[in-house]
Amino acid sequence: MVSLRVMLVFCGALIICNANSNCPKIKTRSKWGGKTAISIEYQNIPVQYVIIHHTVTSKCGTFATCSQQVANIQHYHMHDLGWSDIGLNFLIGNDGNVYEGAGWNKVGAHTLGYNRKSIGIAFIGDFSDELPSEKALQAAKSLLACGVSNGYLARNYRLLGARQVISTESPGLELYGEIQDWDNWVPKP
Repeated sequence: MVSLRVMLVFCGALIICNANSNCPKIKTRSKWGGKTAISIEYQNIPVQYVIIHHTVTSKCGTFATCSQQVANIQHYHMHDLGWSDIGLNFLIGNDGNVYEGAGWNKVGAHTLGYNRKSIGIAFIGDFSDELPSEKALQAAKSLLACGVSNGYLARNYRLLGARQVISTESPGLELYGEIQDWDNWVPKP
């Protein structure tokens, strides 16, 4: 099967779309009630790093509860911290959905020192003592494969837990142990 690849230039950023990609369904900002970013900074693609986080909030298992959690996180980032948008590029709920944060090829505010060269993905909940649902883990792996197949992530991107590069317990002990078995995980940045 031939893959149809379309390349667009929008606001000075290269956007690549594959018509035949195996990407997960991504709940866009408009679907979960996201606010418009105050400002957007585009990053060069393909991105070299993916940083995995957890939100240390309640877990969510339905579209309604996950959407509310993502909206609450955006509100905290924008209103309490004074950021221009939600800091994460994507969030993943135990419902198995991927929620668009800043999205592909945009600089997030998730990992000091890595924001301009990484995509930040957070699992919604606290994963210190347990793993996210199997649906959530599979959604994350699908999102990573999607990023590579669409040119957003370098084929040899480096996967890290946030604790590897900043002083944090994120993505939680259980989830950190899990991602060490994933493709592209590296012990050192």
